[in-house]
Amino acid sequence: MDRPDTDVNSLSLVIPAYNEEKRLGGQSHVFEYIRSNFRTAEILYVDDGSTDGTYVRLLDYQKHNPKVKVLRHERNLGKGKAVRTGMEAAKGDLVLFSDVDFSTPIEEVQKLLPYISNGFDVAFGSRSVPGSNVEIRQSLLREATGRIGNAIVQSLLLLPFADTQCGFKLYRAEALKTILPTLTVDGFAFDMEILAAACAQGWRVAEVPVTWRNVLDSRVRAIHNLEVLRDVLRIRYRLAMADYSRRI
Repeated sequence: MDRPDTDVNSLSLVIPAYNEEKRLGGQSHVFEYIRSNFRTAEILYVDDGSTDGTYVRLLDYQKHNPKVKVLRHERNLGKGKAVRTGMEAAKGDLVLFSDVDFSTPIEEVQKLLPYISNGFDVAFGSRSVPGSNVEIRQSLLREATGRIGNAIVQSLLLLPFADTQCGFKLYRAEALKTILPTLTVDGFAFDMEILAAACAQGWRVAEVPVTWRNVLDSRVRAIHNLEVLRDVLRIRYRLAMADYSRRI
């Protein structure tokens, strides 16, 4: 596999974590991949007020791996807030957000990088466009809920994307400088808000088919669906008021 052009595009990998002690076992593969493929890179974990052993384990990773940095919220502020904390601290020319379980394998970044090289400002993984490869599926109920959710998002936010919620998104740092100050959603709808802001500001966004494997023990619960709907309505209002269009 060709090494990415990291002399120009240094990478920051942002990973939010909340009570993830039991799902942190596979991170060594990620460390090795980043070490082998990027000369200039950092891995930013953001512990979002975990109450289990997550923070201690992350500190151990930091102790033994010079590329790892650990940030922490003293209390749980929400996944969106954790991702923003990591992105605001990132120093790379490119910033990749991934869920801690790597349902989309880290190697799939190779599918996103060419889009950035060809002029896109955001390239994000998708499970729902031609060419995607869902190796391990969710339950029928979860898949149906996801399809309904995407339909609501497309109709309310007018986003031309089939899958806004896949936790694997790559951004130019230049774009994030104007996008991040406009964001307010701290919960699970942050993916929708950041894409809405990117589109409103005229950044070029690509939806890219990737491999995805469902991982059990999801952090999303029924109550979160109501919170997402509330936040989507807020995003819709802010779009109507052109709040995201102003590059701060």
